Amino acid sequence: MTTLELFDATGIERVLCVVAHPDDMEYGGSAVAAEWSARGIEVSYLLLTAGEAGIRTMTPSETAPCRADEQRKACEIVGVESLTILDLPDGLVEPSVGTRRRIAREIRSTRPDAVVTMSWGLEAPWGLNHVDHRSTGIAVIDAIRDADNPWLFREQLTDEGLEAWKAEWLLVMMHQPTHAIEVSEDAAERAVRSLEAHEVYLAAIPNYPVPRELVTGVLSDGGERAGVPFALPIRPYRM
Repeated sequence: MTTLELFDATGIERVLCVVAHPDDMEYGGSAVAAEWSARGIEVSYLLLTAGEAGIRTMTPSETAPCRADEQRKACEIVGVESLTILDLPDGLVEPSVGTRRRIAREIRSTRPDAVVTMSWGLEAPWGLNHVDHRSTGIAVIDAIRDADNPWLFREQLTDEGLEAWKAEWLLVMMHQPTHAIEVSEDAAERAVRSLEAHEVYLAAIPNYPVPRELVTGVLSDGGERAGVPFALPIRPYRM
């Protein structure tokens, strides 16, 4: 039974995806990045941390460059050319004014029509949501509004030559979906490969699901609910 309406991306030319860690986009979101990049939509990634606290058997100084390299490989697979990784502390991200300032700067720089992020809810489809995901989602909501306000973070306008920018859409993954973004079989396959690119990270997680089963499961379920073969469930908010 069709329960999700297909999202109409007409008018979207640039997209900024804001997540907490390397690999966060790879649980279905990278399929949309692949689909839209193939259509000529400019997709950029902003990661707030390098995920340096994500591997128990490696020090943060070893983990950060490894995970950044894996994320660059994942981006190449789905056609994302713009990747920015900030230096906020993995596991300790806060939706502070400072975090909002840095996200707003990226919004003003990339001038996206839509911003993509993950759920800020305490409960997620897989269980209790990570604190960094929750903090990132809340900060993104506020930063979208901040970026559009010419009286906030004025130094970005006066000293850095940026301008206030209004993103029309906030698209939230894994958050009470009402819509879905259809993706092709090729985009779904690229999404699988993009998750597989996080080889060192995934190998460090005990009993981790097979990436192909995980990603195709998300996209097939979304497609079934939207009446198409593959789709990513989302909750869109017009800002």
